[in-house]
Amino acid sequence: MIETDKNAVRARLLEQRQTLTQEQIRAASLQAVELIRTLFEWKNATEALMYWPIKGEVDLRPLVAELWQRECRVLMPRCRPDQQGIMDLACAACESDLIPGEYSVMVPDSNTCPAVNECNPQIALIPGVGYDRKGNRIGFGGGYYDRLLAKESMRDTLVVGVGYDFQLIDHIPTQPWDKPVDVVCTEKELWRP
Repeated sequence: MIETDKNAVRARLLEQRQTLTQEQIRAASLQAVELIRTLFEWKNATEALMYWPIKGEVDLRPLVAELWQRECRVLMPRCRPDQQGIMDLACAACESDLIPGEYSVMVPDSNTCPAVNECNPQIALIPGVGYDRKGNRIGFGGGYYDRLLAKESMRDTLVVGVGYDFQLIDHIPTQPWDKPVDVVCTEKELWRP
C-alpha cells in the first residue's frame, strides 16, 4: 500500500525513530559515518554543509570533527528568526562556535559566525525524517531544506540525505517544490536513486 498522506508518513517514521535506544543510535551512526567516508566528494571536500543531530537523528559529529581537523570550511544552517522557513549558512570552526538555536538545534552563533554570502560545498549531509528510493525526502514540514537546496550555490553539491534503514521507504508523497537528494545514506547502504 502506498501512503499518500505526508503527515501520516512523517508521524509513523518519527514514532519509529523515537523507539531507538542510545546504543542503537550510536551503532547505526558509526556505520553510517564509515559509509560516508567512502564517498569521493567526502574525501576531497574543502567545504561541506553539515548538521548537528537532534531528536535521535543519525549522529555525524565525528565527521564534523574530522572536517575541522582537515581545516575544511564547515557550513551549518541557522534559521532566520524573522523569516519562517528560511535558513542561512554560517561557518563554524569548532564546537564552541555553536549555540542552541531554533527548535533546540545547535547552530553557529550569529555574534561570532556571520552568515556567508558565497559558498560552494562539494557535499551536503542533511537530516530527514524519511526518504524513498527515488531520492525524495520528507522532513519536519517547514520546507527549510527545500528552500536551502534550491539555491544556486547548491547546484553542483552532492546532497546526501542521512537516516536509518527503516527511514528508506518505497514512496514519499511529494510536492513540486520538494528537493530530492542525490544519495541516501543509512547504516546499511549508500543508495543512489
